[in-house]
Amino acid sequence: MIDYYETKSQPITKIMVWQAYKEVKSNAGSEGIDKMSWEYLAKNQSTELYKLWNRLSSGSYYPKAVKQVSIPKKDGGVRNLGIPTILDRIAQQVVRVHLERIVEPLFHASSYGYRPKRSCHDAVKQANTNSFDHDFAIDLDIKGFFDTIDHELLLKAVRHYCPDKWILMYVERWLQAGVIQQDGEFIPSVTGTPQGGVISPLLANIFLHIVFDKWMDKHHPEKPFERYADDIVVHCKTERQAQFMLIQIRQRMEACKLILHAEKSKIVNLRGFSTKKYPKGFDFLGFTIRPRAYTGKGKTKAMPGIFVSQKSKTSIMQKIKKMNIHKRRKTLEEIAREINPVIRGIINYYHKFWEYDMRLVWNQLNTRLLKWVKWEKDLYKKSSVKYLKTKYKEQPNLFAHWLLVHP
Repeated sequence: MIDYYETKSQPITKIMVWQAYKEVKSNAGSEGIDKMSWEYLAKNQSTELYKLWNRLSSGSYYPKAVKQVSIPKKDGGVRNLGIPTILDRIAQQVVRVHLERIVEPLFHASSYGYRPKRSCHDAVKQANTNSFDHDFAIDLDIKGFFDTIDHELLLKAVRHYCPDKWILMYVERWLQAGVIQQDGEFIPSVTGTPQGGVISPLLANIFLHIVFDKWMDKHHPEKPFERYADDIVVHCKTERQAQFMLIQIRQRMEACKLILHAEKSKIVNLRGFSTKKYPKGFDFLGFTIRPRAYTGKGKTKAMPGIFVSQKSKTSIMQKIKKMNIHKRRKTLEEIAREINPVIRGIINYYHKFWEYDMRLVWNQLNTRLLKWVKWEKDLYKKSSVKYLKTKYKEQPNLFAHWLLVHP
């Protein structure tokens, strides 16, 4: 019997590639620059996966450049994603599984982003909890984080935790694969790891684990924080502590070739005494944490609370507007089937803490449905309202949000 390691230079099995394929396929995603579709791969599965395994296991695998795709940000502007080919995403998943098994147990308890059994809601809840006994917070924003990670420092961080040469070899090749811009021009990769890659979130976590998490543990263990990828909140007791920490963190980031956004990185005064004027709340993962008045035993106190951020509400309402519900020449039942998955997704995320905070959004959606009635049924406002209320009485579960805010 021939030993596996006598025939292949890299310890990668067909099973590893097959499992990676199933995982990447479950997340679907668009095609890369080679325009290979999931339909094509399904028809030529054994051939393509065998060739990928053969190249990975022999060390002859080289990734293609990533395809640049721009998506709008909530606060304006665009974010550039780098979409690898489907086969490159499968290859990245192979490496990710091996690397994640090593580094995941080592990650900091305050790191929440892209980790198993941890969610955005966990990070937001912890940020609110820490705000109860820390009057000040520092809302950090790293300028162009995924685009500016230094390759040499990142590879050094990966090597520190995983000395396997095949891991380092393929990570380096992905970092240097380059980008095909939307106009077709090739841009070499000098810094950064493209958002959109399967392995990019893990590499980002490894990098910031050393740059920030371990540094905080060593130099400022008394300061709690939450980090979700490059979204970071640090909690302080006083204004002077917050001012000092912001300077220290900025110096640390610059030493690791990262830059804090001058305007977006700021001190927040939740309910403490300060000599300067600061914002009274901060946005974190689609939510806003700010003081809320509570009355108990005849006294009114300001306590931190979790609200849906105004940016999130505006973004959702714009999304509802773009649906053009009033222009759909379909029955109300058909419209409900089409938009209910979107509504449920919004409810599942934004109704986690306080559902009444979203009444404005659902009232606007009901207004859009009322406009559909006017157009489709050719009714005046009063008759349209009556028609929609009758529909609600007949089918109160027709639209997912009607259980929360009915017409």
